[in-house]
Amino acid sequence: MIPIYTVDAFTSVPFAGNPAAVCILQEFPSDDAWLKKIAAEMNLSETAFLCPMEGSGNYQLRWFTPEKEVDLCGHATLASAKVLWESGVAYRIEQLRFHTKSGLLTAKRLDGGIELNFPAEPVVPCTAPPQLEEAIGFKPQAVYRNRMDMLIEADHEQALRELKPDFRLLKEIPARGLIVTCRSDNPDYDFVSRCFYPSLGINEDPVTGSAHCALAPYWQEKLNKKQFTALQLSARTGVLKLRLTDNRVHIQGQAVIMVKGLLLH
Repeated sequence: MIPIYTVDAFTSVPFAGNPAAVCILQEFPSDDAWLKKIAAEMNLSETAFLCPMEGSGNYQLRWFTPEKEVDLCGHATLASAKVLWESGVAYRIEQLRFHTKSGLLTAKRLDGGIELNFPAEPVVPCTAPPQLEEAIGFKPQAVYRNRMDMLIEADHEQALRELKPDFRLLKEIPARGLIVTCRSDNPDYDFVSRCFYPSLGINEDPVTGSAHCALAPYWQEKLNKKQFTALQLSARTGVLKLRLTDNRVHIQGQAVIMVKGLLLH
């Protein structure tokens, strides 16, 4: 029997933030079919699969949506660290090292939270795909992208809150997904965002750590600062503390374990 958890990430209270499943394995199966079935069964935006490696605090980490494997996922990494520490598996280890398709990622235990160390994924200007304007209902002033996502800026927060994309059209853009952002009306936050990933089977992601690897360098240029408090404006909402150093984004957040169980098959 294999332990599995569900965790609400980037929140300090239950039923908020972004839920992820975390499955702790002793070894990965020879093919990915079982991993895909578990991710589809859990039906959360991401399921993280962990397997211990040689050396204290080292784990291989992979992430699956209900439809496919992804290269980078922040909230399921935060959830994985929370499970390893709170379950006692890595109780005495202050920094975890996750070996992933996006390279080495670390998680450090803080008083009252967890700090992830992720690669910065800055965006560059690009040509808007022909279906984008119809998909979002307005003409963006500029369009940017990195190796994963496209990014646009809304005129103001109310427009971002009211945005109702056509997910059928949005699914056709040549990117993992679309990040829409703007300055926050609330002085407690530097910027706000929403993130859409219909190509991954996730129309709107509640809180997206990997998107902030693009958002932090984007807002660094605009606000001339390196530390931010960000709010993701999904229905569940989530708060992220961000810090830029060199080519890395340090993402701080909290998490709440919601369910602990065993996989029987």
